[in-house]
Amino acid sequence: MIRVAVAGLGVVARAVHLPLLERRADLFDVVAVCDLSAGTAGAVGRRFGAAPYTGLAAMLDAGGFEGVLLLTSGSHGEAARAALERGYAVLCEKPLAYTRAEAEALRGWDARLMVAYMKQYDPAVRRAARLLGEMGGPAAVRAIQVTVLHPEPDAQLAFARLGPPPGDVPPEAARRLRQIEDDLLRRAVGTAEGPLRRVYEVVLTSVCHDLSLIRTFAGGPPATVDHAAWWAGDGAGPGSVELSGRLATGARYSIHWHFLPGHPAYRETVAVHCEGGSLELVFPAPYLLNAPTALTVSGGDGDAERRAEFRSVTEAFEEQLAAFHALATAGTPPLTGLAGGAADIVTAQLAVRRLAELTGLPCGGEAAELPPYDAVPAPRDGGASTGAEPHEKADGPRGRAEAPPYGTGAAPGTGDGSTGAGAAGTPGGAGTGAAGTMGGEGTGGAGSPGGQGSPGGQGSPGGEGV
Repeated sequence: MIRVAVAGLGVVARAVHLPLLERRADLFDVVAVCDLSAGTAGAVGRRFGAAPYTGLAAMLDAGGFEGVLLLTSGSHGEAARAALERGYAVLCEKPLAYTRAEAEALRGWDARLMVAYMKQYDPAVRRAARLLGEMGGPAAVRAIQVTVLHPEPDAQLAFARLGPPPGDVPPEAARRLRQIEDDLLRRAVGTAEGPLRRVYEVVLTSVCHDLSLIRTFAGGPPATVDHAAWWAGDGAGPGSVELSGRLATGARYSIHWHFLPGHPAYRETVAVHCEGGSLELVFPAPYLLNAPTALTVSGGDGDAERRAEFRSVTEAFEEQLAAFHALATAGTPPLTGLAGGAADIVTAQLAVRRLAELTGLPCGGEAAELPPYDAVPAPRDGGASTGAEPHEKADGPRGRAEAPPYGTGAAPGTGDGSTGAGAAGTPGGAGTGAAGTMGGEGTGGAGSPGGQGSPGGQGSPGGEGV
């Protein structure tokens, strides 16, 4: 058993992560919790017998635990660095960071870092990876097609009956965090508003799960983003995003993501097509614990088609927690660490740059500075060429992992914490919004030191953004 601290006590933390930490009391003892809402931190602290905090730096400095779960919304780069530098194992919700510079600053500290892409741990996904290995691995893939239908997050989380967001988050803290998030987005893509921001946030907070699956089945991230489109539907929410391009093997991928507020149910389909058959995964709403993902395998049987369906009620979030325990106690590398998280930042920036090229919108920041993607070898974590469990490779005394692609070589930030680039400063985290920006924690928590979190309610949909 390891002692853990939880930063960020928003809706997904309370509906998913905390119940599973209770379920796996054989692996975890929650000894500290942190949220900008003192009332939320106090209530959860009493539930677990854990020390409550409203500032991440204070919790990290107090110690008394071996691992940290960063469940705040927005960028986690500075918070992850602060925890890793203190020697803690870190399970970091996505996005790992908004900028490549933030990811680059984690180099050398990342041997104990795990990015929380729970779908990679879904038993249906692991079975599909093994079956693909038997079919020839990534070289056998002709195309990967993804479709996501994303209703309002409140509808997905109504079953949890969590009540309204807290009203005791300091307004000034929420305002400051919104400014920090805007500054990071400008550094990433040159703007903090409009279609480019929306596409960037959709990719980094929701489509990133599908990118992790593409890395799993294709052996690496997309090699190109040849097409990117965004349209708003009725103008509410983040609209629709369409991406397509080439994989490193020469195969193609396509992603169609739609925010449909009135849609009756969440639905996510990932299909891997090979010459001899197909693997199709249909994911349920992610917050319904132990709801099975359906894997349908089709292939030939003489002159007939053979189809088999596999389902398992083993919970992917729970499997992810077990993998984090293995990282913290035995150093077992995760399916996605720094290299994979950084690769997804690159893909998001390539998507924004391509959208800007096709629409004439101005694009700046890191996205405008990217060299041709093919000029840099793709990181391989999350691949499945043999159906085995792929992991990042670590070396050196601190387990220095593979450098992320497009590393800027920038030194760690030296600010005062107000820009999210400095050392531990005022606590960040989400504000009082409901579910945050597609994948954020609604009520947020301590965020990053230096206020790295983003306020809840920064857009819709919220929750894990899967």
